[in-house]
Amino acid sequence: MKTRSICFFLVFLAFSCLKDDALTFEAITYSGDTCADCTKVKITIPKALGDAKINKVVNNALKEELIYVLNFNDEQDAVEIETAIRLFGKGYTDLKQLYAEEATPWEVKVNGSVSFEDKEILTIKLDSYLFTGGAHGYNTTHYLNFDKLNGIELNTEDLFKNTSDFEKYVETKFRLQEDIPEGGDINSTGFMFETGSFYLPQNIGYTKEGIQFFYEQYEIASYADGPIIITIPYSELNKYLAFNPSQK
Repeated sequence: MKTRSICFFLVFLAFSCLKDDALTFEAITYSGDTCADCTKVKITIPKALGDAKINKVVNNALKEELIYVLNFNDEQDAVEIETAIRLFGKGYTDLKQLYAEEATPWEVKVNGSVSFEDKEILTIKLDSYLFTGGAHGYNTTHYLNFDKLNGIELNTEDLFKNTSDFEKYVETKFRLQEDIPEGGDINSTGFMFETGSFYLPQNIGYTKEGIQFFYEQYEIASYADGPIIITIPYSELNKYLAFNPSQK
C-alpha cells in the first residue's frame, strides 16, 4: 500500500510540474469614459499572475506596448495605462475645440491573447484598431515574444540563428505564396518593398501553426491589400530557429 501511495505521489508530482510550465493569466480590461461624444476605449489583455521575473517582464512589456498604441503625441509622457487613456481622451477633446464641425470621436480597441506557449517560449498576440480621424481607422497585429527560462523579452533577431539564411528561406516561401517569379523583381507583381529587395517584417511571432510573419497595411502593399501574412510550419524551419518547439 505504501509503495502504491509513493507511485501515485510521483505521478501527481510529475503532472503538476508539467502544468507549472505554463504561466497563469487573468484577463484585465481597461476602458475610457462612456458618453455619446467621448473617445471609445476598450482594451483587454492577459495579465501574468505571480512574482517570478518572467511575469513582471511580460506585464511591463504589455503596459509599454499599450501606452505606445495610445500615444498620439511625442510629447506625451504617460507611464501608466490609465494615464495614457486619459491623455488619449484629452487629445480628442482638444482637437474638437479647434475643429468642432469635423471632429469624430477617436477610438481604440485592443485584444490580447496567448498565441503560443511552451517551456521556453511565450508569445502574446495583440490585435488593435485605432482611429484618430481621417477616412478610416487602422488595424494592426503585434506579437510580443518572451524567453521564459531567462525571463526576458525577445527582439525579432533573437528568434533565429542566422538572419541572412533565415531571410532567404522565408523569401522563397513568400514568392511561392504570392506567385512572384523566382529571381524576378520582388515588386514585379505590385508589392512595394522600399529597398527593392525582400526583407522580413518586424512583426514575427510563434503560433500553434508555426512562425507567422505579419506585414502591416502599407508596409509592403497598399491599404486596400490589407496586411500580408505568411505562416511557415516549425518542421520547415528547424535549422533556422533559435527556439524550436518541434524539437521538444
